[in-house]
Amino acid sequence: RDLAGAREQVKEGIAAILPHARKCGVPLAIEPLHPMYAADRACINTLEHALDICEALDPQRSGALGVAVDMYHVWWDPKLKAQIERAGRERLLAFHVSDWLTPTTDLLNDRGMMGDGVIDIRQARGWVEANGFAGYSEAEIFSHRWWSLSGEETLRTCIERHRSCV
Repeated sequence: RDLAGAREQVKEGIAAILPHARKCGVPLAIEPLHPMYAADRACINTLEHALDICEALDPQRSGALGVAVDMYHVWWDPKLKAQIERAGRERLLAFHVSDWLTPTTDLLNDRGMMGDGVIDIRQARGWVEANGFAGYSEAEIFSHRWWSLSGEETLRTCIERHRSCV
């Protein structure tokens, strides 16, 4: 019930491990999760909040701390484009793609294949790339429907959709 306390605990935990990660050359990415997960999975729910933590713990923008932009979790945010711009090359560490289905039948395991839902993934990819992200787009299709199909069919569809929708 103490959401503010949980958020402070996460920030303190990141601060505690950041020096070791920096020493090992391993950047840490904060991945905000959709607010529907605030009660049981994640207390960092917007890109803005994740970037606030980055600025507090790594104000020099050293590349040691940044964000993972997971479209399933942040697509709805009216500040998304501005926060991607704020992140810039130094903080954009990952870009995850899947789609939000309407209706969604399972908040965890009903992600859509790119192009099956309401997210303008291509636009968001343009935003992250325009702001210096040059890494891979990672497909995260948590879906009982897709898992029930053969791996070959799912992979073939994922590749096709990545080419046409991402």
